[in-house]
Amino acid sequence: ARSLDKLYNFADCSGLHLIFALNALRRNPNNSWNSSNALSLLKYSASKKYNISWELGNEPNNYRTLIGRSVNGSQLGKDYTQLRSLLQLIRTYSRAHLYGPNIGRPRKNVIGFLEGFLKVAGGTVDAVTWQHYYIDGRVAKVTDFLKTRLLDTLSDQIRKIQKVVNTYTPGKKIWLEGVGTTSAGGMNNLSDSYAAGFLWLNTLGLLASQGIDVVVRHSFLDHGHNHLVDQNFNPLPDYWLSLLYKRLIGPKVLAIHVAGLQRKPRPGRVIRDKLRIYAHCTSYHNHNYVRGSITLYIINLHRSRKKIKLAGTLRDKIVHQYLLQPYGKDGLHSKSVQLNGQPLAMVDDGTLPELKPRPLRAGRTLVIPPLTMSFYVVKNVNALACRYR
Repeated sequence: ARSLDKLYNFADCSGLHLIFALNALRRNPNNSWNSSNALSLLKYSASKKYNISWELGNEPNNYRTLIGRSVNGSQLGKDYTQLRSLLQLIRTYSRAHLYGPNIGRPRKNVIGFLEGFLKVAGGTVDAVTWQHYYIDGRVAKVTDFLKTRLLDTLSDQIRKIQKVVNTYTPGKKIWLEGVGTTSAGGMNNLSDSYAAGFLWLNTLGLLASQGIDVVVRHSFLDHGHNHLVDQNFNPLPDYWLSLLYKRLIGPKVLAIHVAGLQRKPRPGRVIRDKLRIYAHCTSYHNHNYVRGSITLYIINLHRSRKKIKLAGTLRDKIVHQYLLQPYGKDGLHSKSVQLNGQPLAMVDDGTLPELKPRPLRAGRTLVIPPLTMSFYVVKNVNALACRYR
């Protein structure tokens, strides 16, 4: 109870919504889920009027490896149906959201697991969830984060998940509910470095373009090396990247064409190249920019700078640049970043620094330094798609 209190209070005061995964490994002799412990927790949580959504288990396709006992998809589906019935018995949670099955990478056996689950419990979950890790944490090296082939593995996996979901529960939302650069908790000095941001930003862009509108990051604090802040609560590079993304990027995705670079269009791929460009409407919550503004975000994996000229209605607009580069002598291994040449650090325990853009005059060519990530807000475009929610 005390652990739940701490967790809920953290989420609540941070303005976050808590999704709690119940233990699916408590099993009866017939291998059905033993819900007695979960019921105690649900009743306690309801007595405190905690606003929580629920899940059951984590990567259930790996249970045999973890505990020598397997649970198949249809059995987990029955367990989810049981959990939904429990929630409906408790007034506080009668309409609570339920997510699952939180499967791992969609290999053949995992796809079979998902099919079995959706046949039984597709109607009980509010979104289908899965996890993706790019690299085996035991073999990761910094050059891995620069491989376009690695960045594109996610696209193929999204299609596999979408195919199953659209077959059994058409229109059901899909969430990527666990994503990290490496499995096994990450790898020290790599998955919490600037280099790991290439995978993270590309993940956000690719998922948005595929209609996946929720991404859950593993993790915020103190688990392996995929976290966003260190043990002293200092933000790491992916934190600053995430903060810029949330400040500048709205949920509406825009089509983009890059002359001289674009190959034959392929679904879900903006540019199959070392230069990746995504475009969204600028966040409506950012009051520095009027509605109708557009934000580009660019990943340059080349070891040379690249130049981009904005065309059409974008050509004569003022652009605000947010260029994120590693700070210090460690280069791509760095755990510190600079924004437009200024190091980013907390002002004090409760104050984030001002994220100041660099204004570029209208018509200026965008110069993208090698091995960097950057955001460009094209101001006052008055784009029709971006004027309304």
